[in-house]
Amino acid sequence: MQDPSPKAAAPTTLRPGRAYVLRFISGKYQGGEFPVVPDKQIIVGRSSDLDMVLVEDMVSRKHAKIHMQSDQIWIEDLGSTNGTFVNGEKIKRARLKEGDRVLIGTSILKLIAGESTRDSTADAKRELEHVAAQRRTSQARTMSGSIEEVPLPDLLQLFGTSKKSGVLVIRTDDDIGRIFMRKGNIYYAVINDLDDVPALKSIYRMLTWQKGLFDLDPPDDREYAGEIDVSVQEILMEGLRQLDEFNRIRDDLPDLNARLSLLSPLVPPLRDLKPMELDVLQLALNYGHLETVMNKSQSTDLETVQAVLKLLKGGYLKTE
Repeated sequence: MQDPSPKAAAPTTLRPGRAYVLRFISGKYQGGEFPVVPDKQIIVGRSSDLDMVLVEDMVSRKHAKIHMQSDQIWIEDLGSTNGTFVNGEKIKRARLKEGDRVLIGTSILKLIAGESTRDSTADAKRELEHVAAQRRTSQARTMSGSIEEVPLPDLLQLFGTSKKSGVLVIRTDDDIGRIFMRKGNIYYAVINDLDDVPALKSIYRMLTWQKGLFDLDPPDDREYAGEIDVSVQEILMEGLRQLDEFNRIRDDLPDLNARLSLLSPLVPPLRDLKPMELDVLQLALNYGHLETVMNKSQSTDLETVQAVLKLLKGGYLKTE
């Protein structure tokens, strides 16, 4: 389990006189950039005669329009089949702010301030073709990127709203997490293939990750024990609430590798404990280490560490 991530910085309004580019932070064109030029429309789609050509099945021949006028950048969906999304919301027309993320097909673009390395939209168009050709050569996955660029809550929101199916794989230095999605809903999740950690707990734990790489793998048709059927919105509402609560008490918690043991003699009566707290006490006696207790507990990480703190402060447990 990693340190909880800070909340992503809110997108900001555009600054007059600044140059802006759309940077591809995920998808087959990842690493490419496209300049947003004042008073010039950018037509996005699959057709080769357009300004920004995205060659993939989920992009319509003429998908969206982006234009900058009077220090405002607007994006408009052009009746595409699969829709255009800004920060996880399906839009018909929306004003873009610095830091906004746009999902078109399997590409995620981020609006950033800065001069483009391309002199013209024609140069940018050729560069996107070059990027796509290189990624085909390296056999890169269709959707990949960094959760530092696209925090996991934002990523799940994008995939949920666009009703994606597949396995979202997140790799950190220490862990590999997998979130299984079917038409935008989450039906299973696992970290390091630990079957004894329930799916919901695994998702909530992954929401604390702030560094790592993600890939969207094809759908997995296997059935898993303990499957769920939960919308991304439900997951994020509860998961981020738990994260806020966890952040409030994390400085009081022992290290994940700390060993928990029973105080002897045991003075406070066991009858004062709730059933869940007794379960945590038994896990501490059986397994010792806090991380294992959290993995084995059927309660959420938040509920488990709250119980551990009560047992430590109440004189039931001690750390070694």
